[in-house]
This record gives sequence, structure tokens and C-alpha cells, in this order.
Amino acid sequence: MVTQLFRVPDMHCTACVMRLEGLEDELVGIRRVKASYRKQQMEVEYDESQVTVQQIVAAAGQHGYEAIPV
Repeated sequence: MVTQLFRVPDMHCTACVMRLEGLEDELVGIRRVKASYRKQQMEVEYDESQVTVQQIVAAAGQHGYEAIPV
């Protein structure tokens, strides 16, 4: 398992947090997503043999969020 931090500058409310934390149900290989709109970031724990950073960024983008790996 790998833990990756992403900056999400356009996250601004609890609904945004819920959408992004829902990525763990959308992508195989994601174990946990913890998002914070106050910090404008999300932390993703995932299995790098099942999902890539690019796939996580793309999934966030489908919900309208720019996820920038830190």
C-alpha cells in the first residue's frame, strides 16, 4: 500500500469532501480516502499494483476537481 497526498484547490465544502471520499468505492485498489476542504487536500491510501496516480487524478477530474499530487 502507498499513501499519496493530493492538493485539491477547488474543494470548498463538505459535499466536495463526500464526493472525493467516494472515490474509494469507484476505483479498485483504493483502500482509503481522507479529504479536507479546509486544507484543500486529500490523502489516498491505495494498492499501486491495482490503480495509478493518473487514474486517481482522472477520477477526481470526472467529478470536477483538480487533484495535484504533492
